[in-house]
Amino acid sequence: MGRIHSRGKGMSSSALPYKRTSPSWLKISNQEVEDHICKLAKKGLTPSQIGVILRDSHGIGQVKSVTGSKVLRILKGHGLGPEIPEDLYHSIKKIRVHRLARYYKKTKKLPPNWKYESATASTLVA
Repeated sequence: MGRIHSRGKGMSSSALPYKRTSPSWLKISNQEVEDHICKLAKKGLTPSQIGVILRDSHGIGQVKSVTGSKVLRILKGHGLGPEIPEDLYHSIKKIRVHRLARYYKKTKKLPPNWKYESATASTLVA
């Protein structure tokens, strides 16, 4: 999806390293990484915040190269995934919701009768 007020297309032009195995200097096992992700999620952090903490504090650049699955899939596997997608959650705070809501209804990540109401937004976000 393109940007509204600029020519950019977001992350589409960035390149990940081709090597998809974990680095040889990384001594953390898959289970330790998953446990750490679950512990951070129970503190209330979002998947992107968890990825930033793992990258900056623990030297794990790509969680998928270590565990074989992404942060969000690990969280959903343990039953800790967010109930609404993260970008929609942040857009509710910014009130640019309707375009994303239409997209998520189309891709069936939200129920077709879901409707944004400013009165219920505080309960969704809190």
